[in-house]
Amino acid sequence: MARRIQYTFKNKAKEINFANDKYHDMFEAIAAAEGVDIRDYVKMEQAVAMTSKGSAAVRNFRDQYFAKLGFSNVKFIKE
Repeated sequence: MARRIQYTFKNKAKEINFANDKYHDMFEAIAAAEGVDIRDYVKMEQAVAMTSKGSAAVRNFRDQYFAKLGFSNVKFIKE
């Protein structure tokens, strides 16, 4: 099943294709589409995952980090 990602970047609605074999998750795909380097984010996400007891802390960290970069309303669209 083909998947697309719909998101808003700096108040502009956008839509891209998503491939599981190319990207780890949809946030990595949207960062690549916009040319945003997230290497520091990946390191910090791993540190948060190792020190937290649940996935809520990782999800909260991710949402806040990407909001600072200008991303919002990130979601999959099934076709």
